[in-house]
Formats: sequence, C-alpha cells, structure tokens
Amino acid sequence: MDIRDRVLWLSRVAQYDVCPEATAAFPPAPSGARPRVPEGFAPEHRVSHVAVRGRRMPVLKILQTSACERDCFYCPFRAGRDFRRETLSPDDLAYTFDQMVRAGLVEGLFLSSGVVGTAQSMDRMIATAELLRRKYGFRGYIHLKLLPGAEPAHIERAIALADRVSVNLEAPNPQRLERLAPHKEFRGALWGTLLRAAAMIRDARQAGRPVARAGTVTQFVVGPAGESDRELLSTTQALYDARALTRAYFSAFSPVPDTPLEGEPPTSLLREYRLYQSDFLMRYYGFRADELVYDASGYLPLDRDPKLAWALAHPERFPVEVNRAGRFELLRVPGIGPRAADRILKARRWGRLRDLGQLRRLGVNTSRAAPFLLLDGRAPAVQLPLFPVGMRHAFL
Repeated sequence: MDIRDRVLWLSRVAQYDVCPEATAAFPPAPSGARPRVPEGFAPEHRVSHVAVRGRRMPVLKILQTSACERDCFYCPFRAGRDFRRETLSPDDLAYTFDQMVRAGLVEGLFLSSGVVGTAQSMDRMIATAELLRRKYGFRGYIHLKLLPGAEPAHIERAIALADRVSVNLEAPNPQRLERLAPHKEFRGALWGTLLRAAAMIRDARQAGRPVARAGTVTQFVVGPAGESDRELLSTTQALYDARALTRAYFSAFSPVPDTPLEGEPPTSLLREYRLYQSDFLMRYYGFRADELVYDASGYLPLDRDPKLAWALAHPERFPVEVNRAGRFELLRVPGIGPRAADRILKARRWGRLRDLGQLRRLGVNTSRAAPFLLLDGRAPAVQLPLFPVGMRHAFL
C-alpha cells in the first residue's frame, strides 16, 4: 500500500479524537482552484482546524499507527476488533507532511497514535516531530499526544518540540474509567502523566525555555460511563485549579459496531454543547463548577444555557446597575461577554450609559441582558412575554 493511502486512512481514523477545535472538509484555494497536490496526498482527505489568534488554522490530524494493544470499550481501533491496521514511519510521515505544507494545504500537525508499547509508540511520534523541526525546518504548530504512562524523558522531549500536548483522561474518575477502559490506570498513567507534563512545562518556562506555548489539554468521552455533568466539570475545575490544564474537550459518545458499547445510545450533542458552554464560563467568566446549576442527578439543564440558568437561580443578584457594576458582576449578566464588559468599563470613563442602544454598540446582546440590568437607575423597557416563563417570574 502506498503512502497516500496510508495517510488518508490514518487521518480519517484520527477524527475520533476531538482535541483540535473543529473539523471541516478540505478548503478550496483562494482562487477557487485546487493547489498543486504533492505526491502521496489526495484532496479528498479531511483537514482539522484549530483556532489560533482569532483565525482557523488548517491542521493535519493523523495517527502514527492504527495498531493498538489496548481494548478500550468505545474505541474503533481497540485490540481484537476487525479493523484495518496501518503504520507510517517517522520518515514517511514527516516527508508527506512537509510536502503538504509546501503545497499550502496545512499549517500544523496534530499527531496521536495507537499504543504498541508506550515507549516505542512515543519514540515514533517524537522522532516524527524531531524530523519536522530539524530536517525540514518546520516552525509551525505541532500538537503531540502523550500516551498513558509516558516516561518523563518522553514528556520532556515532547514539550520541547510541540506547541501543545494532551493526555486523554476519557472519564472524570477511576470508577467511570473502569466502565470505558478497564485496563487503563487513571491515577498514575493518565492523571499523573497530565500533571507531570504541566509541572514540567511550568518548570521549563520558569527557567526561560519556551516550551509548549499552547499548554496542555484533555478529552472526555461523554455518556457511556454514566458520569454526570457535575463529575466532568468538577474534575475539569480541579485540573484548572492545579494549573494542569489549558482547556478540556468533550466528545459526545457515538456507538461503534463490534465494540462492547455498541448497544449504548449515542449522547446528545446538546449535552456536549452545554458542557462546552460551562467550560467557557469557568475559563473566561469566573464561574466555578460547584456554582453552576444542575438537576438532582447532576446534569446541566438542556433547555437553557448554563449562564442563563445561573442568573434565573439567583434573582437576588439582579438587576445589575451598568454604571456601577464591576467586571465580575457584569460577566454574570446573560448577554455580556468579556469584551463587552471591558468596553462598558472603558465607556463609563466618558459618561453614563443610559440606553440599550449604547450597550448594543458596545457588543452587548441586549435582548438577553435587558431583563437583568438597570441603566442609570432605571430598568430598560423589555417585552416580557418574549422571555421564558421562569425569567418573567424572576422579575415580577
């Protein structure tokens, strides 16, 4: 089988890992015509994208090998499953990626691997990154997956070569992981590897070495282990508190035929979305996992976003006077994000804010924010019937 076919296959099966921001079909060239395609690549393959400084960067997301000795219940290339196994040598993968970069197809690499001996598999991924940095002079984005139980020497080299590293926890605690991957060890091989990588990054930066500038990330498989949203977000919060995580990814479970979980129902994409919204509140709005609103079973409400749910559960915190509130208070108001909050604080230096039009020009979603605000001591006019019953009751 030629390199082209192996690259296409290993990039296709790598889509099961959601750590890059999003995926999209191959982007057309600006002129509308295809760029020259290098030998060993075909344009029908899928390219992932990561958000970098406000723009979407095309990234090749690929496995070094689809062979694996692990038997994770949810995984399409688990050991023992009838599945096509392919491997790329570091030389073949580095060469092909360099050709893709030269053709303008991609600007970065997300590299993961099946596990055929943790040390051997890490050696191959690191060798690929070494070739790209040293032989081909690639200075762009590289994301390397750290396999469970990676040795400190592998971690040290990975953070020196990569812009971002990741360890997929898959579950929020050992009990839930047992239902997904009974032969994976949570505390040492997963949690321990993630914390060790984060600590090594901090130490290197303090010593003046610019390593893993985009930090560490993890992924959770949402649904089949029976975990609650509270469990997922509490674990994520603990990692943020420990300075061990830049962000978390949540992957709604989709059953794969011929796996032990093939009979489990798929997880709602709306649930995944609510988890991402909550994570965003934790990272940028000052919310903590334990103050978000959950139902009696620990799940986020699906019928409203988590920020609105929190606001409706705390009528004593509203309305907020726009002309006096601090940034923390403003960020608790539905419809006001970090940029809008900063613009409000800046605009107040030049005069008082008295109408919704002023707020709208500052980037506030006034249809969401108005019921929770006072403008110069007065409640802005809103059409209450347009809002949910729960919101009307909060202010009547």
